[in-house]
Amino acid sequence: AAVAMRTKRIRIGFAVVEMALHHPVRLAVQTSVLDHLSNGRLIVGAGRGSAYNEYEYVGFGITLEQGKDMLIEAEELLVKAWSGEPVSHHGKYWTGEFPGLRPRPYQKPHPPLVRACISEASMVEMARIGRPVLIGVQPVDALRRRLMLYQDTMGEAGFLEPAVESALDQSWVQRAIVITDTDPEAMEVAEAALGRYQKHLIDARIKYNPGGKTYRDPNQPPPASEVLEHAFLAGTADTVGQKIAELKAAGVRNVMLNFNVGQIPADQVERTLRAFGEKVQPRFAD
Repeated sequence: AAVAMRTKRIRIGFAVVEMALHHPVRLAVQTSVLDHLSNGRLIVGAGRGSAYNEYEYVGFGITLEQGKDMLIEAEELLVKAWSGEPVSHHGKYWTGEFPGLRPRPYQKPHPPLVRACISEASMVEMARIGRPVLIGVQPVDALRRRLMLYQDTMGEAGFLEPAVESALDQSWVQRAIVITDTDPEAMEVAEAALGRYQKHLIDARIKYNPGGKTYRDPNQPPPASEVLEHAFLAGTADTVGQKIAELKAAGVRNVMLNFNVGQIPADQVERTLRAFGEKVQPRFAD
């Protein structure tokens, strides 16, 4: 809400709301108000749940598996409430009847609802119903393949080109970012940050997950999110610009950038923000 009131043009949103931890009707009310405060600039990112952090759920009496199962019904009830029509819902997890939501969302029929997808199968599932996606860290070649598969699947499901283009225009790819004066310096900052981030996750899971589960198979290669070259856009402004151009050539239309992974020092975060805004972003203004 604070961001909405201090800006006029940028889109704002979530990446992502863990739907099992929010009552869908309350979420509908909150997001509808935010949509009005921002004059229709809200994007709602939704996800099945946490990446193995079961400790985030135990206080709510919910398991990770239940959280995953709750997503479809939560989104269904959210969209029903956004419609502004009287709602009668009798589901597995939520039951209720109430008159139309006030205020209805500013955007019609409602704000974009983007689903976070880690697996290729999840992306295909969303493509079949024409929903935009938020893709976690993947290698460039994998992104190219997945985006082509997403586009083809939407076409096979009967969506016409304008709908496919609209969905792709609303889909996002995730990366962390560090910009310094030299490539080696940026890689050093990024490597240390990624190491701190990974250590934090593992330590928290061992300490707080029931049974100390880490959900990590030592016999499997690490996911792309734990590989420096895939997780980070790191280097000089020129290098980062080239890496973003490579993503664009692979079919990526929006990049969700994380400027502070692993407690990067505040002065470096500010350096990256300024360098990106002044030297990188203008290259992609079209």
